[in-house]
Amino acid sequence: MIPRSWLDAWTAWRNRLVSSPSFQRWAAGFFLTRPIAHTSADRLFGLVAGFVYSQVLLACVQLRLPELLSDGPKTTQALAEAMDLPLVSAARLLTAAQSLDLVELAGADRYALGMQGAALLGNAGLGDMIRHHALFYADLADPVALLKQGGGQGQLASFWPYAAYDRPDQTEAAAISPYSALMGATQPMIASDILDAYPLTGHQVLMDVGGGEGAFAAAAARHAPHLNVRVFDLPAVADRARAAFEASQLTHRAQALGGNFLDGVLPKGADIISLVRILHDHDEPTVMKLLRAAHTALPANGVLMIAEPMSGFPARDPMAEAYFGFYLMAMGRGKARTPAEISAMARAAGFSRIVNKPTRTPMLVRVLIAYP
Repeated sequence: MIPRSWLDAWTAWRNRLVSSPSFQRWAAGFFLTRPIAHTSADRLFGLVAGFVYSQVLLACVQLRLPELLSDGPKTTQALAEAMDLPLVSAARLLTAAQSLDLVELAGADRYALGMQGAALLGNAGLGDMIRHHALFYADLADPVALLKQGGGQGQLASFWPYAAYDRPDQTEAAAISPYSALMGATQPMIASDILDAYPLTGHQVLMDVGGGEGAFAAAAARHAPHLNVRVFDLPAVADRARAAFEASQLTHRAQALGGNFLDGVLPKGADIISLVRILHDHDEPTVMKLLRAAHTALPANGVLMIAEPMSGFPARDPMAEAYFGFYLMAMGRGKARTPAEISAMARAAGFSRIVNKPTRTPMLVRVLIAYP
């Protein structure tokens, strides 16, 4: 029998103790352990009730509750009428939303936006993402079946057509429109963080690979008025980016190029190539093909910017390990990687130096700059 280490023995003792009902009762009553026991119980029940909290949030978004309170407090009756809900249902929703800090009481039977509700109101893309999660939750209805059968067969895979098809460049525009619009709406959530972490003032031409409708490229163009920007994406997506550039009056320094980066060839001419929320959607062979293509397309003084949520920061981060882990599995491919893993792959693709650029919200996006 292999002897257990002291750490194994301590962990086993701790788990026997914590799982004991008598110890749980004692810890919940003893004044020194009571705060720890209550915090632990709250966290555990939060895992149990988390789906309900998410659905309360979804109901608030679908019923436009933050917008209804944007001009000031309202009574339950007024909100019930505006949301087209029975009074008793509106009262129940408002009570639930208050417990989640989405709304707060502002006098007798009057509700105003809470801190979380105000933050939600200030980020339109977040509302789009919350509505989108109905597809994800449908795929997670039976998580054990998902784990046994694997992803790529449910609603998320249908929503992201490039995850299911070998030739995504042949996907029809109608299939591309929903996901392209979602990416465009949610890109501003992270664009400012990326551009603060790595200002583009030293570059002349940015090519955003897989750049969708051009939201990040447009943000970069506004950030650096001298910069020319390009989007390289599927032909049908590039058409949408071209229209967005025209609407934003950026056509004098913004282009949209159609193609398929899975072919392993990227257009040349840019001194910075960006991959924003791209690598984690793909498996290792595809990532290596894309990194090598970027290395080939860049000049000697160019750089590659990799920006996406990454694993391992902080350690055991539930956003990377639980959320993105299951989201990407349901989608059918990809995974969140650590900065060290991405850096090693970039070096294998020919890049000589990789620099980690801290961001304000590392749970949503981190930035690596790779030099040829």
